[in-house]
Amino acid sequence: MSDTPFGFGLPPEEPEDGDEGKKKDPTGGGQGSGGPANPFGFGPGAGGDNPFAAMFGSMNPNDLGAAFQQLGQMLSYEGGPVNWDMAKQIARQTVSQGTTDGSKDASVGPAERTSVDEALRLADLWLDGVTSMPSGSVTTVAWSRAEWVEASLPAWQQLVDPVAERVGLAMGDVLPEEMQAMAGPLIGMMRSMGGAMFGQQIGQAVGVLAGEVVGSTDIGLPLAPAGKAALLPLNVERFGKDLSVPQDEVRLYLALREAAHQRLFAHVPWLRSHLFGAVEAYARGIKVDTSKLEDVVGQFDPSQPEQLQDALQQGMFQPEDTPEQKASLARLETALALVEGWVDAVVHEAAKSRLTSADALRETMRRRRASGGPAEQTFATLIGLQLRPRRLRDASRLWASLTDARGVDGRDGLWEHPDMLPTAQDLDDPDGFVHHEQLDFSELDKMLGEAAEGDTRKPSAEDRGEDGAGDDGPRTDGKDDDGR
Repeated sequence: MSDTPFGFGLPPEEPEDGDEGKKKDPTGGGQGSGGPANPFGFGPGAGGDNPFAAMFGSMNPNDLGAAFQQLGQMLSYEGGPVNWDMAKQIARQTVSQGTTDGSKDASVGPAERTSVDEALRLADLWLDGVTSMPSGSVTTVAWSRAEWVEASLPAWQQLVDPVAERVGLAMGDVLPEEMQAMAGPLIGMMRSMGGAMFGQQIGQAVGVLAGEVVGSTDIGLPLAPAGKAALLPLNVERFGKDLSVPQDEVRLYLALREAAHQRLFAHVPWLRSHLFGAVEAYARGIKVDTSKLEDVVGQFDPSQPEQLQDALQQGMFQPEDTPEQKASLARLETALALVEGWVDAVVHEAAKSRLTSADALRETMRRRRASGGPAEQTFATLIGLQLRPRRLRDASRLWASLTDARGVDGRDGLWEHPDMLPTAQDLDDPDGFVHHEQLDFSELDKMLGEAAEGDTRKPSAEDRGEDGAGDDGPRTDGKDDDGR
């Protein structure tokens, strides 16, 4: 069985320029990640190779009734490409089991809520001096892991459904049209099982991720409702456990990152749809190996639903190697790198003179991202994309250079339109982008404004190039129209 669910292979590691360029460990879990090697897999504590273990538990006889009830729900599911009710159920069960180090979820107390609220508000105050974007946080919240699951599932649905939709369409296309009517019940059952299997894997992944994330923007995408800045106190404590850094500083640094993300997504109105649209465009380029799917359909035994699970994990779905798909991938990777790089740059500027451990916390966060922890690994296996840490560091350096060269307003002004942002080529040559001549749109705006005004007034004789209202053209005898 493949280590990467849905058959997605991860690109090879690339060393970081000027950095150590850490390699992931062979298990793919990342150093210090604390999560399983494959967040979509079913490793120790999740039932081994049994795809129903996370849902059915240890199969205690007393639980068999509930287990078969859930199996019935899988077979009777008639919704979209992913059974999101099952995903939520599995995610909450995974959260309740705790993390591999024995950390259990717990309700957030009043003192923790107060600490999170104060940290996020202070973070916003510090950010006022390093970015021209005003606060994007309407409310501040402190979440338990289970609350994070509930709040983030709508965003996961928007990310995952385009990928899962490709599976559902393929299941209906593997049989000749004249046979599809006769095979209707079988195809329907396959789709129900596919939705359930996706739901189970997504639920398992989100549940694992809930034990690691410290806020709502850990993967560079906004997973929480707009304007809601969030921290998870239990995970914030785990993040700083072995850092020898005061807990207040850890909390404040992570609050700065959360608040910076909130500003960016709140005041760059096209950014959210741009990122999710890039994910959807990438998903549209996923190719389904119909020959493998035909084998599954032809041999599918409803009494052995794990066959479909095996098929999902044996390379059935692969990104197409086309110019369009490569462009979609580059667009998505670059956009995510620019978001993360901007946040890293402005947070460092705000924290370096106020937090004694700012440099250490920054490096810890960078290494956490570079090591391929559960956040990055989940996203990678989810849509077949592996973020490149080198790109994140390059983007951070570029934004810092832009601040020095053009000031805060000049730097942040690039977010006004996606066409103004640096490209992947600019990340390769940040100095070239920073110091190239800036386009001045003021004269163009003036000309467009004058043209718009001209359309609303009656043209004068002078505008028409005429001396009078007649059609005989200008006089050439030096006299006016009255003969004087």
